[in-house]
Amino acid sequence: MKIIILGAGQVGSSVAANLVNEDNDITLVDINPSALQSISERFDLRTITGVASHPSVLEKAGARDAEMILAVTNCDEVNMIACQVAYTLFHTPTKIARIREIEYLKNHPLFAQEALPVDVLISPDRLVTEQIQQLIKHPGALQVLDFADGKAQMVVIRASYSGVLEGLSLRELKEKLKNINIEYKIAIIYSKGKPIIPNADTVIKADDEIFFISSQKSMDNLLQHIRIKDKPLKNIMISGGGNIGSRLAESLEKEYKIKLLELDPKKASRAAEKLKNTIVLHGDATDEELLNEENIDRSDVFCALTNHDEVNIISSMLAKRLGARKVMALINRAAYVDLVQSNTIDIAISPQQATIGSLLAHVRKGDVVVVHSLRRGAAEAIEAIAHGNESSSKVVGKKIQDIGLPQGTTIAAIVRGNDVLMAKKKMIIETNDHVILIVSDKKHVKKVESLFQVDITFL
Repeated sequence: MKIIILGAGQVGSSVAANLVNEDNDITLVDINPSALQSISERFDLRTITGVASHPSVLEKAGARDAEMILAVTNCDEVNMIACQVAYTLFHTPTKIARIREIEYLKNHPLFAQEALPVDVLISPDRLVTEQIQQLIKHPGALQVLDFADGKAQMVVIRASYSGVLEGLSLRELKEKLKNINIEYKIAIIYSKGKPIIPNADTVIKADDEIFFISSQKSMDNLLQHIRIKDKPLKNIMISGGGNIGSRLAESLEKEYKIKLLELDPKKASRAAEKLKNTIVLHGDATDEELLNEENIDRSDVFCALTNHDEVNIISSMLAKRLGARKVMALINRAAYVDLVQSNTIDIAISPQQATIGSLLAHVRKGDVVVVHSLRRGAAEAIEAIAHGNESSSKVVGKKIQDIGLPQGTTIAAIVRGNDVLMAKKKMIIETNDHVILIVSDKKHVKKVESLFQVDITFL
């Protein structure tokens, strides 16, 4: 696919790296030549220096025959105008724009074809906020992923030393849970960083990352039985009163006691005006004295959500040392994520990984409707819809065991209408099934896509 990516920042460069590795024809546009040079030295792609919304720059980038434009610069207005230019002058079929400003997102008629022709809106701030909400709702989870409009849910849990999961085989775990009458499946286990497609004899070890899938309505009950019951969350402290911090506080303040720390007095004042039931404090989250004064040791969750990775890391580590039960940090640099997670910081939130999944769902071939990035981009969870019939499809009418899945790829569940079915070897895939897969090695994504592409003669 011929794709133009506008913006070589964290999101643009991360998306480019993902798509280049899948044999797409990528052109990257940015106003900063040094940023372009840095990425062109690592990946096989074209680069164009210039303002992303200028018609001459888009034409030079190949907009006349591009199939898709991803406008992910740091400026909403540039992204919107670029989509308008691509539509009006070059008739680009698919236009995706990253929009951060809440005022724009509130007004969806703005993005109609007759106004600003943006086909897909991506809001990293909203995606990150929703991700943190899910993690707070499911204490102990490393990742919470929704499929089929929320009918199915996948939750990643780390087995703790002396926890209820350590040392159990999957057969023993099934026996232990037989009385709760919940359909679930362990789709994959990462042990010491390596993926395992488990069977009944697989034994769970401490520090293993376990991917449970079930229906969303059953997940809470399942989680209560597979881990030591956590004390209910009550007190949450947020560092950072920008878009993400304010949005998160607003979404949580009716159910939890929220304190929000913001160093910038103007941002603190705006947050205080907007939030109804949140205590907003003007102060520095790396100030030990302030954290102690605000009873950080009674905080169930500390969320560091400023625009500065280093501040988020330091404040999270300090909060943990001072007694916060669980800490999360928003971290943009991929190198930092691997460095800090599972050390002092419980969960590192990556806006890039949250955004990339949403973007990839619109790039995949076959009817792929959901993509979730796993393991910092090394693996993916995919939801694909099966179309066609036995003669036109590689999956419809076949038992799961007879589908030629690539190595390290597993079907976790099937959503059929309103029913969430745990995948079994002899289960037959039907037309319109939503098939949820985990691909542990991204080099196999293209083969998975091809399985869900219908023969061209199918009508």
